[in-house]
Amino acid sequence: MKKFDNFSSNLQVLQKAEQEDLENEFIISGIIDKFFIQFELSWKVLKELLRYEGKTAANSGSPREILKAAYEVYDFIDEDIWLDMLKSRNDMTHIYDGNAAKRLVDSILHRYIPEFVKLRVNIMERYRDVLPLI
Repeated sequence: MKKFDNFSSNLQVLQKAEQEDLENEFIISGIIDKFFIQFELSWKVLKELLRYEGKTAANSGSPREILKAAYEVYDFIDEDIWLDMLKSRNDMTHIYDGNAAKRLVDSILHRYIPEFVKLRVNIMERYRDVLPLI
């Protein structure tokens, strides 16, 4: 699945974020931008997997609806963290001060990246035989 390949590639880059200079505002901005892309790729991968599973919720264009449906289908989805990610993604356009950006980066590094990794591992485990076909 091309979306999953893009998800995995972007995640590999995002996982390197903690090794960067987290005091540099350009690095912070880049991490936030990469998170935004990763989140978008994530819910779109989940949408495709829900479609594969025959779930009508996959017809929704709403990330919130896709996440809620995914939570019902997959036991490895932590609904609270994913809804926090959605809120962070939605609030990103309103981050004007450096402290708020640093707090978001802290959440990205310590809550969101591990959740993306968990998603990748579980998708690979559950769909290993059909992933290239989806």
